[in-house]
Amino acid sequence: MIQKYDFLVIGGGIAGMCYALSVANSGKGKVALVCKTTLDEANTAKAQGGVAAVTNLAVDNFEKHINDTMVAGDYISDLDAVKHVVCNAPKAINALVNWGVNFDKNNNGEYDLHREGGHSDFRILHHADDTGFEIQRGLMEAVRQNNNITVLENHYAVEIITQHHLGVQVTRRTNNIECFGAYILNPTTQKVDTFLSKVTLLATGGVGALYSTTSNPVIATGDGIAMAYRAKATVKDMEFVQFHPTVLYNPAETHPAFLITEAMRGYGAVLKLPNGNEFMHKYDERLSLAPRDIVARAIDHEMKIHGLDFVCLDLTHKNAEETKRHFPHIYQKCLSIGIDITKQFIPVCPSAHYMCGGIKVNKNGESSIHRLYAVGECSCTGLHGGNRLASNSLIEAAVYAQSAAEHTLNTIDNYNFNTLVPEWNDEGTLTNEEHVLITQCIREVGEIMSNYVGIVRSDLRLKRAWNRLDLLYEETEELFKRVTATKDICELRNMINVGYLITRQAIERKESRGLHFTVDYPKHAYDQR
Repeated sequence: MIQKYDFLVIGGGIAGMCYALSVANSGKGKVALVCKTTLDEANTAKAQGGVAAVTNLAVDNFEKHINDTMVAGDYISDLDAVKHVVCNAPKAINALVNWGVNFDKNNNGEYDLHREGGHSDFRILHHADDTGFEIQRGLMEAVRQNNNITVLENHYAVEIITQHHLGVQVTRRTNNIECFGAYILNPTTQKVDTFLSKVTLLATGGVGALYSTTSNPVIATGDGIAMAYRAKATVKDMEFVQFHPTVLYNPAETHPAFLITEAMRGYGAVLKLPNGNEFMHKYDERLSLAPRDIVARAIDHEMKIHGLDFVCLDLTHKNAEETKRHFPHIYQKCLSIGIDITKQFIPVCPSAHYMCGGIKVNKNGESSIHRLYAVGECSCTGLHGGNRLASNSLIEAAVYAQSAAEHTLNTIDNYNFNTLVPEWNDEGTLTNEEHVLITQCIREVGEIMSNYVGIVRSDLRLKRAWNRLDLLYEETEELFKRVTATKDICELRNMINVGYLITRQAIERKESRGLHFTVDYPKHAYDQR
């Protein structure tokens, strides 16, 4: 089946929905919003902390936010991208509010601002400790009420369509690669449909599911990055995988592990060993408020030297009622497994959390493939550099969604549907009866990435990961050619592709920088100079 939509949006988190809402009422055409599960399962809903934006100019300013972002990014962030996000953040916040998103306010009617690690001021807008859930709720409601947006849940994008599918040889040196839409798996028919579009936007989220423990939902398999890479788009900074220092240690929940927001450390929680000893003074003068990469490595080191499965967060010194008011969901969650956070330590450990790299885009959200945009965690805008500053991700998604929408609306009249695109060919393939092969390979990817391409790396570990991923790649591609396309095998292909990209770009970086720390090059670039 062939379907036509002027705007094809793949991904239903904050990035995809902000873009869809921004173009929907333009009169430029119909929007398809495709998400691989249901609209409410996006990673956006898992974000607890909040959204970073300068809204109180009496005490804060853009320059401070810009500087904080550059410092956290280890000075390899793109300064223009940083300025673009920081200076357009207030406008993006207003758009979210106009679409029905609520942020907490104080008794004066001003935003109740939090402060998080790496921020020099209180600038985090939030909604209790479930900000992402509130953003997802507000945007979902606005999307579902918009008659110009068709929401296609449980539809899975298999491949981006380019000249390659018209019989043209496309390489990374090919100029003017063009995107004509995507092949998408229909959950009702289990057939791959052809979606033709004038413009396509990838907002497919992150890669956390590649690791054995992650704060991301199980759907975060790097689909957009892998599809774009196979279509020969430029992919950048994949070595910078951010591990959240503090997810709730609970072996029963690993995909996603329950996130203990960084705002809790901003509130006054202190990192300690289970015996009550503090340890962050050994690693950074900012103690528990150090940036995430430093805190994650410190926890990783303490766990290894003491043989621990977790360390602890202590906020028993804080007012109990105030703690419950600030963190109601975390309080209830911990209580459900027998931990009263007002009286007991919270067991925590690092977990794969955020991909700072991705599909390289410009300030309009355009990838290196014409008519293909990427926004949100699957993109690499240059904002994060070597390490994302806390709460900069949601605002980046909102700002770049609007930038991409503005650029799209100015150019879409120049494009037409390419009706020469052939339908998906699955002749000669078999129904996959060997599901155990896929589940075992997914488990292997998680072990490879966690053991060899995790918080601390080495040339030996990376080479071992490379060799094992290469073997999995060959086996999986052979299987993919033999069987009917399913969501499971497509996700596995994508996970292997993204694992390869993370490993390769980690091998290429011969220094410790930002989130990439290797024992073979322990000196920072500045130290080497």
